[in-house]
Amino acid sequence: MSDSLKNKRVAILATDGVEQVELLEPRKALEQAGAVTEVISPKSGQIKGWNHTEWGEQIKVDTELKNATPGQYDALLLPGGVMNPDHLRQDADAVQFVKAFFEAGKPVAAICHGPWMLVEADVVRGRKITSWPSLQTDIRNAGGEWIDREVVTDHGLVTSRKPDDIPAFNKKMIEEFAEGKHMAQHA
Repeated sequence: MSDSLKNKRVAILATDGVEQVELLEPRKALEQAGAVTEVISPKSGQIKGWNHTEWGEQIKVDTELKNATPGQYDALLLPGGVMNPDHLRQDADAVQFVKAFFEAGKPVAAICHGPWMLVEADVVRGRKITSWPSLQTDIRNAGGEWIDREVVTDHGLVTSRKPDDIPAFNKKMIEEFAEGKHMAQHA
């Protein structure tokens, strides 16, 4: 890969139950493109990954959410897994963290169930988004247009449906993150 993300800092917001492949593979792609990544979580130490149907690896938390400031990062990655965003969307600080990236026009990438955080942060209105199919009603109810495609890009927001979409997701995420700030996104 290139160094298209050299000097870019990317926050990865996650907690227990994150679909580990949706965190680890995009993280690897980001780092290969030159980015510095940090796993940010409401808890310190480690979070438990989810591997399709069972618990997976322990993933090191780099920064506790209470110590993270959106202004320190150039972009945000929201991996999925059902439990991960379901827990995070109940955390007001996590929701505000996501919303701050949109208010600043910074690029965001969300895969699978990760777009639940976008719904909770009230940033999907008027946007084209994809996700795991079970979220389509939530996205539509929040004012977004749900599209069944492996990757959808909308003014700095990159979304994908599932782990099979990771290669296309990674490619578009790196492109959007390399472009940097987009016009202030509706928040």
